[in-house]
Amino acid sequence: MSISKEKWEQIVKRMEALGIGGGDLVEKFLIGSGKGGQKLQKSATCVYLKHLPTGIEVKCQKVRLREDNRFFARRILCEKLEEKIFQEKSSRQKTIEKVRQQKRKKTARQKKKMLEEKQRRSEKKRLRQSPEEA
Repeated sequence: MSISKEKWEQIVKRMEALGIGGGDLVEKFLIGSGKGGQKLQKSATCVYLKHLPTGIEVKCQKVRLREDNRFFARRILCEKLEEKIFQEKSSRQKTIEKVRQQKRKKTARQKKKMLEEKQRRSEKKRLRQSPEEA
């Protein structure tokens, strides 16, 4: 899965719009970790980027190809910079917060309110039944 030239051009334009120059970035290639076996342990496909003016660091190892990881790391860096500049949450961060809120334990008051609502609904359904069924 190689990244197309058009996508690379888009990311370069996005970086220019954010004011990220070539001299602002420190790029290193690290040996990755996790699943992948010998191929992963012999080659340095993990990309580390640091934006010097802001101090934002990104480490990316989505795929086994170094070039693709370079693209993904730059994309993540742009997202983080946009969050910092425009003070708005990215779609990824919004979904993370949404899941976190859904998994959070309900308070006693929320549980009580939910049970009361269920009882009201069941009462409504019971009243809808014909007299023979009840």
